[in-house]
Amino acid sequence: MKKLIVLFAAVVSFVAVTAMKDVQPEFKFEKETHDFGKIPQGKPVNVTLKFKNVGDQPLIISAVEPACGCTVAKYTQTPVKKGESGFVELTYNAAAVGVFTKATTIKSNSKDPVKTIIIKGEVVAAATSK
Repeated sequence: MKKLIVLFAAVVSFVAVTAMKDVQPEFKFEKETHDFGKIPQGKPVNVTLKFKNVGDQPLIISAVEPACGCTVAKYTQTPVKKGESGFVELTYNAAAVGVFTKATTIKSNSKDPVKTIIIKGEVVAAATSK
């Protein structure tokens, strides 16, 4: 009888530990940083960063927040199921001449609920024609 109780306790423990495994959604971006290189002043540029949900549950993005008003974000609005893909599209307005590095924060229900992606490059003065 003791052996049966010990066996039963072991099975229950195994089931409990298995049920508690991490099943949260998780981002897997193709790349988390994009370098535009040199871009002309006054010409907006954009990039679409694709990701896959490698977790077990649907991934829901609650907000995408660029660090400044010079960047506009669009993103997958619907839940991204396990194994499916989504996107974050960033458009940079390129108004000011100079080197830039801009962070965008993604808030979601993923394993890491706050994720940061980066765009960078250099805005050069637009060539003037005479």
